[in-house]
Amino acid sequence: MAIVEMAERRTVNSDLDFCCGWLKRFMFRRESGQKRTPECEKTGLPFWKRMLDLTIIVMLLPGLLLLGGVVALVLSCGSRGPLLFRQQRVGYRGREFTCYKFRTMRANAETIAHRGHTAQLIKSDAPMTKLDAQRDPRLIPFGAALRAAGLDELPQLLNVLRGEMSIVGPRPCLPYEYDLYEPWQRRRLDAVPGLTGLWQVSGKNRTTFSQMVGLDIQYGEQASLWLDLKIIAMTMPALWRQCLDMYKLKRKVRSPSATGIAKPVRS
Repeated sequence: MAIVEMAERRTVNSDLDFCCGWLKRFMFRRESGQKRTPECEKTGLPFWKRMLDLTIIVMLLPGLLLLGGVVALVLSCGSRGPLLFRQQRVGYRGREFTCYKFRTMRANAETIAHRGHTAQLIKSDAPMTKLDAQRDPRLIPFGAALRAAGLDELPQLLNVLRGEMSIVGPRPCLPYEYDLYEPWQRRRLDAVPGLTGLWQVSGKNRTTFSQMVGLDIQYGEQASLWLDLKIIAMTMPALWRQCLDMYKLKRKVRSPSATGIAKPVRS
């Protein structure tokens, strides 16, 4: 009996040691941020994040298809050419992928102006106002409104399904933009790019480039299910503010005082 009791005690103690060791390793990984699995390290998508993306797409699929059809109809009536626009973007940890968007610019539009505008924003401390905010001649009819509402990015749900993007994350940048980044600025792509993100709901075009990078890095370090749900809930109000800002800017550009034309004086 004594031998049996000693064996049982050893078994219980070994089980307790195993559980305590597993708990210590888990807490260490949680505190040090090293809880990613090899698959997560490869794709940048934790299991909870991938499930959240797929759940949102499945739940909203009928409405997304209807909305996408309306946008496609508007674009086809306003401009000839392909509906979709394909462009190489830089995503998770510098990996390039083909990003899809609804085409809101004229076919074969020049990109030199955008390159110069991007370089200026990176070097300066000015708010990140879009180049198309002031009557960009490259835009097709209704293109500015679709871009302000984020509807031109609906096809990027294909990138989400392919695992190249997520619903929430930093915006993917262009290769020539990535080449201008300093090493610390490239850390903003330590998270998988997304359709909306912490920067988008924290001011977006009202922030500077450095502030955008800081917010993207902060998201990559603090990403969680709760934070993603919070950002998703804040996205619609942020888009509404963005549309209002665009409307106010358009009115300011069209006003006589902005163009230097004096109003006629009535006697």
